[in-house]
Amino acid sequence: MRGLHADTGYLLYRLGLRSGQAFNTFLQESGVRLRHYAVLRYLATSEGALQRELSNRLGYDPSAIVGLVDDLEKQDLAERRPAPDDRRSRIVVLTERGRTFLRDTDEAGLRVTNDLLAPLDPAERETLHALLLRVADRP
Repeated sequence: MRGLHADTGYLLYRLGLRSGQAFNTFLQESGVRLRHYAVLRYLATSEGALQRELSNRLGYDPSAIVGLVDDLEKQDLAERRPAPDDRRSRIVVLTERGRTFLRDTDEAGLRVTNDLLAPLDPAERETLHALLLRVADRP
């Protein structure tokens, strides 16, 4: 029988837990959790997104997206607007306060990542990132 540390899936799970805990600790004071932060980061790269697009892109259950967007609206970090091409649909967009929040958290977020990846040199970090992208981008 092989040990847990020989199982790559388990190591990824452990790393994900550590990363999530570190980011949630860093975000705790703001009232934002990692799942909210992921929505905000996605919205920062778009002109807005339908909730079903957020669900598909982030891998969250559609019902969870509704609650996350509700939370972000309460904090004025994001808002729902009528979709330009279909008034029955609503898109979620980042507010100016949401953009400011992301700018203000960039440096601290990088510190969390750097602490997590401290055992790796810059080339190893780049390799890890590239490999994770390759695996994560699979349908």
